[in-house]
Amino acid sequence: MKKAIFYCLPVGAAGGAFLSLSGLVAPVTGLLLGSLYGLIFCLVARPRANTPGAGLLWGLAFAVVFWLAGPAAIGRLFVSASPGSTMMLDTVRARFPDLVGYILFFGAPLGIVLGTVNRRHTPGRPGQAKFSLSRAVVAGGLAGILGGWAFGQWMAKVNHFPLIAGLIHLSSPSAGVALHFVFAFIIGASFGLLFQRDVRGYGSCLGWGFGYGIFWWFLGPMTLMPLWQGRNLDWSYLHGQELYGSLVGHVVYGLIVGAIYATADRLWIALFIESDPINRQPEPPGSRTVRSIGWGAVAGLVGGLVFLPIITVVTGLSQLAGFVGGTSPVVGVIVHLFISALIGVSYGLLFEHESPDFAAGIAWGLLYGLVWWFLGRLTLFPILQGLSFTWTHEAAAAALPLLIGHLIYGAVTAVVFLVFERRHRDWMLLDPRFAARHARLRRPTGTPAPALWFFAVGLGVLLQIVLM
Repeated sequence: MKKAIFYCLPVGAAGGAFLSLSGLVAPVTGLLLGSLYGLIFCLVARPRANTPGAGLLWGLAFAVVFWLAGPAAIGRLFVSASPGSTMMLDTVRARFPDLVGYILFFGAPLGIVLGTVNRRHTPGRPGQAKFSLSRAVVAGGLAGILGGWAFGQWMAKVNHFPLIAGLIHLSSPSAGVALHFVFAFIIGASFGLLFQRDVRGYGSCLGWGFGYGIFWWFLGPMTLMPLWQGRNLDWSYLHGQELYGSLVGHVVYGLIVGAIYATADRLWIALFIESDPINRQPEPPGSRTVRSIGWGAVAGLVGGLVFLPIITVVTGLSQLAGFVGGTSPVVGVIVHLFISALIGVSYGLLFEHESPDFAAGIAWGLLYGLVWWFLGRLTLFPILQGLSFTWTHEAAAAALPLLIGHLIYGAVTAVVFLVFERRHRDWMLLDPRFAARHARLRRPTGTPAPALWFFAVGLGVLLQIVLM
């Protein structure tokens, strides 16, 4: 405990000093605030931040909490704001620079430092796999490059590559493309280095990538890029609006990094770690896949039925019918339920064995619903209509009424899927081999998953409101 406090206090004080240099607080206030923040974070998060990646997530979540309790003062604003008043939203927008500063100067450095200190002085859990540097860099770097390719499609569309090339005093788009992929590889490799011990299944890895993408939006285009170009920092919500396309791009990049990293990491384990007969599964992979597809399809249909009234009121069913060249509302219902079932299937395949209880299932479902608002409503939906996707805050504002529907859909789908999964799991636990495998898959006490849920879902939704 003393050693952790010894590290956290100066890191928090340094964060407060940087916060004062950015002009957000007075120097003395910054030092006192940073020291107090570092002390509180150490006392509360020390048992949970047992790796640098886990520490980072807990740090980011605590940064948002401290911002909500301090500069944003959400609770007081709810009490004092009169009906129809925009005072709360205006105040939160005015305090948006504090949010960026809290995340970058307090949350991230404190979390990584505390996680590193705990990792060095905390013995590993029995049966825990050793950290592999080559596995983290290769799988993460590959995921970063593929995610960079997808993000690059938007960057080429908005002619962003010459701006990237300007970081090394060049103007050629080719130089910008090359530098972009270097950055993509570094971010992907850092994902593997930070989160190798924390990510498990495909779904959770997708969630980790989602949160990491949001973090890099704050760190990259909002902060490092203007500093590299010699410009003054602009953390206002208006500048955030201008960079909204980059936010969606970083989210999509993070999702791809998470999905590809999970695939490459699972392949690495199969080839180099668990290829012996002792570690073979007690249940055939094909059987698990077929069950997950069926359960996911039913869960997605139920979620789609709950989502149906919302999408009917907001967009109308004829727009969905247009995907197959029809105009009838009945055809729109069929299309909607078919898409809902497909997304439910993807949830079943990605999130099997991820939720030990309904609270965790609802949290993963909310995150997946938010993912599909970005990936579906803002990206794939315009493409299916024969249009070009536009990652602008105006397009997001038009789709904002459907955000609550996506969250409800995700939560309902997750709950229904977990009902099926738990019934089967209770029966399978009679097999000692399955029970041992289930124990290995279970997330240990102190998992950073709750921090990820709060940061990714809470801040992901809040950003849509603040930046509109």
